[in-house]
Amino acid sequence: MILQHSISICKLWRLSSPPNLFLFRPSVAYQPECCRIRAFGSAVSASKVVSTNTNETFFAEESVSWTSLGVSESLSRVLSSIGLHRPSLIQAVCIPSILSGVDVVVAAETGSGKTHGYLVPLIDKLCQISDSSGAIAGQDVRKHNRLSLVLCPNVMLCEQVVRMANNLCNDSGTPLLSIAAVCGRQVWPVKEPDVMVSTPAALLNYLYSIDPERRRRSEFIRSVKYVVFDEADMLLCGSFQNQVVRLINMLRFDEKQLSRSKNSGAEMTSTSDLEEFRDLKADYGEDENEDEDEDTEVGEDKANLEADTKGLKRRDWRRVRTIYERSKQYIFVAATLPENGKRTAGGVLKRMFPEATWVSGNYLHQHSPRLEQRWIEVSVDTQVDILINAVENWNSMAESGPGVLRTMVFANTVDAVEAIANILTGAGVECFRYHSDSSLEERTKNLLDFQQKGGVFVCTDAAARGIDIPNVSHVIQAEFATSAVDFLHRVGRTARAGQPGLVTSLYSESNRDLVSAIRHAEKIEEPVEKAFSRKRSFRNKIKKRGREASHMR
Repeated sequence: MILQHSISICKLWRLSSPPNLFLFRPSVAYQPECCRIRAFGSAVSASKVVSTNTNETFFAEESVSWTSLGVSESLSRVLSSIGLHRPSLIQAVCIPSILSGVDVVVAAETGSGKTHGYLVPLIDKLCQISDSSGAIAGQDVRKHNRLSLVLCPNVMLCEQVVRMANNLCNDSGTPLLSIAAVCGRQVWPVKEPDVMVSTPAALLNYLYSIDPERRRRSEFIRSVKYVVFDEADMLLCGSFQNQVVRLINMLRFDEKQLSRSKNSGAEMTSTSDLEEFRDLKADYGEDENEDEDEDTEVGEDKANLEADTKGLKRRDWRRVRTIYERSKQYIFVAATLPENGKRTAGGVLKRMFPEATWVSGNYLHQHSPRLEQRWIEVSVDTQVDILINAVENWNSMAESGPGVLRTMVFANTVDAVEAIANILTGAGVECFRYHSDSSLEERTKNLLDFQQKGGVFVCTDAAARGIDIPNVSHVIQAEFATSAVDFLHRVGRTARAGQPGLVTSLYSESNRDLVSAIRHAEKIEEPVEKAFSRKRSFRNKIKKRGREASHMR
């Protein structure tokens, strides 16, 4: 809708007098309440970590320290030195679970501290392994089976994880462990680091294309001890799913090989092993037809050995796989994790890792009590003026406050981002642009400038996931989100790490039913994802409900 008026508005952007946005009141008053952590499986009980102060919705109670969670004294001092004196609520629950060595699924709202929630226990484990094994700097980590692999959906998030890990330094200012990103223009390191952060595509490209003779592939897979899937809901669905499931299959098959080799004293390279790997793929839901042209190695092995393996039955593998000795730990982290259906990320995880410990934040898929929301219905004639007024009025009101002012403006398409940025520039508002059509260098520069200088950041949903921009005080939806997941990630850019925030959502008549549903979910404290499916737009979901209601009549 923004595009319909972008040309004429750029010339005459203030023909009408917009209403004062700050006469509007949020639909629910800002009333912080005690945050609870819903833990599943063997996770820590919530009553032990929840603060008794009703104003605390981010930090655990004061009696909960890093060391009380099992973190070493040395790493606790490092965390305090960078300002992390107390763990957050989600960290207080997930860190003991990760330290215990079990597979863990961490599902918690945006800005709750999930990244440090998995980095801290993994770095602590790796430091202790180095100390106990007497490993020296530069020694090949693969011999110790201690590599941590972190998988992220995009380059920007990979680099952010590396920066956060590198901030944990010893007294001399040196990072506690060596961390490297293998993605974008970052090549494979000469010496393998303690922690490797990569995208699924970059990692598979190395394992299959750069190393076609497979000399390093088995060594690398064997060296991986801990695997983290950041933004797991995105990695387990859509275009990432086949790549990620393939990597999981490779890692779990290596566990089976290692378990058998310990018992038999020899490595497994038999025909039955390859057939078991094929059955493992089918058992965990990977579509062999879709992957046929991609999985070169397995495809060739299956073709060459088909005649020898017809007698093996899949149930033989299923019966044996549950008792093999585990040698790797899997950690899945997400801010949104729909479970309504077998093909959703939550459904996939329950099928692939049925014994995993689930840790859930109290405000998962819900509105944070620190978040103030304003809803404004607009038309083609009023939307631009209301948008400009929202930006300018907020800037003038917030200028008196301390610190740098940051506002994020979301649109649904690249063209809409460009149109909005042009309109705001014409109104005298400087802004940064962030979308997929920009080069990686341009996106990185604009993001860095926004973080350092503040201002207005006009972007698509490419900036809604994972990227941690501290102290964003205002989020504006110039165009309303098209899915529940996108909505939750957008509003999650503010009110992070215990800070308050404001979201101004502009919506049109076509969004009216969907906005009503979201506000109703907010009012009754129902998770938004229960009202809308992940892969269906808000509008289509509302239409479906209308058709079902008419049939019932």
